[in-house]
Amino acid sequence: MKRLLALLLCCWALPAASAAAATAARTPFQARCEDSIGDTLSVLSTAQDGYRIDNSLSFRTLTAMKGRARPGQFVLGLTRTESRVSIQVGGRLLSDPASGYECIAPHIQVRLSYPPIVVYVGRELRPGSCAYEEVLAHERRHLETYLDYLPRAEARVRLALARRFEGKPLYARIGQAQGLLQREVDRGWMPYIKSEMAKVETLQAAIDSPQEYARLGKVCGAEVQSLLRPVRQHK
Repeated sequence: MKRLLALLLCCWALPAASAAAATAARTPFQARCEDSIGDTLSVLSTAQDGYRIDNSLSFRTLTAMKGRARPGQFVLGLTRTESRVSIQVGGRLLSDPASGYECIAPHIQVRLSYPPIVVYVGRELRPGSCAYEEVLAHERRHLETYLDYLPRAEARVRLALARRFEGKPLYARIGQAQGLLQREVDRGWMPYIKSEMAKVETLQAAIDSPQEYARLGKVCGAEVQSLLRPVRQHK
């Protein structure tokens, strides 16, 4: 994160006197910007659109959908969604023709969301049966991981935005501030936020451990094994 912020900070040009402003008196333009332009604002929101259970697909289809099953392994349940990130950028501008600089109070709106999550259970498993309930319980762990992760990602992104902008306007040559801010968001913040959202997949992979697959293969009096045995023998 420190490297990210360093790269973002270098994108901005400052008025000649601003480098010393941290330890000396503000320039009149800085004073006008900081006192009258208004606060910078980073608005972050998250949305969870719920989930649904789908029993319409075969375990062969689910295995193909997962795409990373080990040889001889079949997928009886699957939980799928995708993370979405949208960012809107704006802000109030003030310019100082005498110095050739302008300032902007960034207004950044970030929205993190999942579309409705789909929990699949193979159609070969009869709803209410022991095997069905075990597979569904396993998939609910995936579901809860997605739902629990979203506010955690929001908190990390919120903190990073607060550290970057610190409630102060940003400065650039006249006519460049809005473009520089948008470029910073596109090249720095969007990839960063997407990478934070993608970290949930590491947690999901840990749920699908070899030990967990072995356990599911033995539950319910080997009901799952008896379902898969004809398929494996045919192969």
